[in-house]
Amino acid sequence: MVTPAYWFERAEFLSRLSRVQAELKKKQLDGLVAFLPETVTWLTGYFTRAYGTLQFAIIPAEGEPTLFCRDVEEYYLDSTCVFSDRVMWTDSDDRMAVAASAIESRIGKSAKLGIELSAWPLSAGRYEYLKSALPGIVWQDESAMTPQMRLIKSPAEIAYQRRAAKAAEAGMQAAIDSAAVGVTEREMAAEVCAAMIRAGSDLPGPGVMSSGERAFHLHGGYSDRVLEAGDIVQIETTPNVKHYHARFMRPIRVGPVQDDDYKVVEQLIAIQDAAIREVKPGVSVRVPDAIYRDGVLSAGLRETYTNKTFYSVGLLLQPNGGEPLESAENSTWVFEPGQTFHTYVLACGFGMSETITITETGYEKLTNFPRQLFVK
Repeated sequence: MVTPAYWFERAEFLSRLSRVQAELKKKQLDGLVAFLPETVTWLTGYFTRAYGTLQFAIIPAEGEPTLFCRDVEEYYLDSTCVFSDRVMWTDSDDRMAVAASAIESRIGKSAKLGIELSAWPLSAGRYEYLKSALPGIVWQDESAMTPQMRLIKSPAEIAYQRRAAKAAEAGMQAAIDSAAVGVTEREMAAEVCAAMIRAGSDLPGPGVMSSGERAFHLHGGYSDRVLEAGDIVQIETTPNVKHYHARFMRPIRVGPVQDDDYKVVEQLIAIQDAAIREVKPGVSVRVPDAIYRDGVLSAGLRETYTNKTFYSVGLLLQPNGGEPLESAENSTWVFEPGQTFHTYVLACGFGMSETITITETGYEKLTNFPRQLFVK
């Protein structure tokens, strides 16, 4: 007997399926073969930690989806997937032959199908096999279909992100509490991970974490380095609940404080506050993006500012770290209710960021933690 553990009500999955099928019919497609793990989970509910194995969902233009996966995942199909049809391969099978047969049995020998060519589990070799094994299928790249739909979150999805934000706050407090001269980054990371897990995160993180010279460069990970007096610790806690993410950054200095530290951080906070104040539905992302870039450059905090200032976060399965909507100086998109973003500013080794969701009238901060320079 398997106890269902659906992440959302069945009605929410049916609504998502209806949206995808409407788009398939609009494009005159007979179905979608979805290889992106986020698409599979978002559309069907099916989740396993082994999503890196060969698995996909066959989404017909009409009717219920079919899940294709390894047979040892049957328990997770039963407990998380709201749809019952499945085809499973065993370790002794020619799994791509089984995959081609599954598509043919559900869709037919002749059809026009969308496929997520940019999905990382769909290798070039697998795609070439399907084209050869199913010569009557016309394939059309639909990599952007469901990722675009996922940009607008439901209230239930945002509720998971609120819970993740609480775990992020617990992790940040642990980082601040544990930072000290003589402590290793690894010891700090252990405290951060433990705090986030206890606070509800499904994965430990800790996220971006580095000190010393690496604090001036993005995407550092913890090491055996021992914190020294005067170090900056760059920390971004990145927990998730049901793999829905929220994250934020705060600046930490292991004393002594440098002369301009407080001034720099206060400038970053003021720039970010001014940028976020402009965020509301219908506003071009260029407006707050320009405030970020112009503010940092005019203050002389950086010589160039090339990185993005907003990027969408939601249901993310490693290796994906963000959704396909982000800011650039020439971006043309506008904010819409239900979107959720990580928005950040970096300069002089210090980082300040928040996760926000767009409401009907403005925005809401999902991460709520003191905005200041923390000195240990």
